Amino acid sequence: MIRTQVQFDEDQYRKLKELASQQQESIAALVRRAVNQLLLTRKPGKSTSYREALKEVGKYQTKKSDIAIDHDRYLEESFQ
Repeated sequence: MIRTQVQFDEDQYRKLKELASQQQESIAALVRRAVNQLLLTRKPGKSTSYREALKEVGKYQTKKSDIAIDHDRYLEESFQ
């Protein structure tokens, strides 16, 4: 394994510590499991970063009347 350092804000650390205690495992184990889950579920070659999403804002016109309600769905579709 490679050792690395990660910083959490106080609320994140408190919640992680509580969850680790409940599940009787270390915070490091929780973080490794979360990273594994992220790596397994992400779509290769598809960027969902905030900056990439901002590049799309206002770029297209639409006649969809439900864009304010279903914007998350339309954004997800644009990354597929």
